[in-house]
Amino acid sequence: MATCPPYPTRAHRHTHWWQRTWVRYGALITLLALSGLVILALVRQQTGTQGFLVGLGLAVLPVPLLLAAFRWLDRVDPGPWRNLLFCFAWGACAAALIAIVANSFATRWIATATADPAGADTWGATVIAPVVEESAKAAAVLLVFLFRRRDFTGIVDGVVVAGVTATGFAFTENILYLGTAFGTDQLTGDRGIASVTAATFFVRVVMSPFAHPLFTVLTGIGFGIAALSAGRHHLRRSLLPLAGLLLAMGMHALWNGSAAFGEYGFFAVYAAFMVPSFGLLTWLVIWTRQRELGTVRAELPAYVTAGWLTPAEPYALGSMRARRIARQYARRHAGKEGARAVARYEACATSVAFLRRRARRGRAGADFTVRERALLEALWHLRDVARPALDHAARATAPPPRPLPPWAHPYGGPHGAYAPWTAPTPYAPHPAPTPYAPYAPHAPYGPASAPYGPPSPYGPYAPPGPHRP
Repeated sequence: MATCPPYPTRAHRHTHWWQRTWVRYGALITLLALSGLVILALVRQQTGTQGFLVGLGLAVLPVPLLLAAFRWLDRVDPGPWRNLLFCFAWGACAAALIAIVANSFATRWIATATADPAGADTWGATVIAPVVEESAKAAAVLLVFLFRRRDFTGIVDGVVVAGVTATGFAFTENILYLGTAFGTDQLTGDRGIASVTAATFFVRVVMSPFAHPLFTVLTGIGFGIAALSAGRHHLRRSLLPLAGLLLAMGMHALWNGSAAFGEYGFFAVYAAFMVPSFGLLTWLVIWTRQRELGTVRAELPAYVTAGWLTPAEPYALGSMRARRIARQYARRHAGKEGARAVARYEACATSVAFLRRRARRGRAGADFTVRERALLEALWHLRDVARPALDHAARATAPPPRPLPPWAHPYGGPHGAYAPWTAPTPYAPHPAPTPYAPYAPHAPYGPASAPYGPPSPYGPYAPPGPHRP
């Protein structure tokens, strides 16, 4: 994945041992590794070695497709791979361990208290499991929201983080269910993958691989809207994630309880509720992604005026097709390194656009100048490879010239003559700015001893407003 260079960090100072990055990463990796070993032992104990291997082989099939789908949604402003690895590991290890322990304990307690094992299973599936599982998965979304706030800027980020976490959880759960089904077939005398295993595979992997991601995505949307809310709306920022979590629990409970609605209850809930909900959420996410591309096209022209970008780039960077063409062009002319450089350029330019949008809305933070400067410097160093590729992509995807109507008489031409519509070309080369002086001809950041001037919430610009580009 293409990412921008990291933002400049503050000068090193003495910190408590727990605040050191390597200590926190080590503790997190150790926690997830121990959770993975424990959940592995528990699942193998319930399914047996052969059932575990069969369940593992079948459960892994939908994982690449789901991860690819969420990465596709995140192509406009891709987040770091380490966040997605953490989310998948949390869902597959920590959240699954919490769920299997808490669900088993709650179900046994209800069965003991009510002396009704069948009722305990129903209560466990429709009440206990949705609350425990969605809360465990939501913990990963909360951690990314709190500790990786710069990577969590909107609805798409919430959907991707939540969806990848739920994909990891569903992966472990499918191993358990498919392995148990295979063990049942073995006990009844069937050999190989027989009726129960095939039915379980069809329901969980073929019909509803998106079930767990669909539930948890509602929590992610709540966090995503909270990320877009202004800083002063503290109550809204707290209530929106909670509302998303409650909706996720409710949908999960409806799905688990569908078997209690009669012989065809499962199919009725699937057709009347799950499929429309999946379609609606898919439309919402794609529409949000298109709005993100619109933000890129709207915010980057300010940097064209300043000289950091050429006039063709906002158009090319605001189109996923043009971005793909630019990477292909760079790969043909500069190899894989050139394609990676263009991808990094696209990621940094998108981050600049989103950062400026947050500054326009008053949410950029006091380090706006430092972050903007780091991103612009990254663009400047990559410009020699990226600009020709983006210029080519802009020309390749530009709309064709529009002819004048037949009744027009351009330049005294005969009746019905067509004159090609011409406009000032957006692809003419732009004078290259000096790396640190794009906004004014003479040292806009102050004297040479302090070339950037004092940091301000809005960087070298005046405070952005609707009357400014």
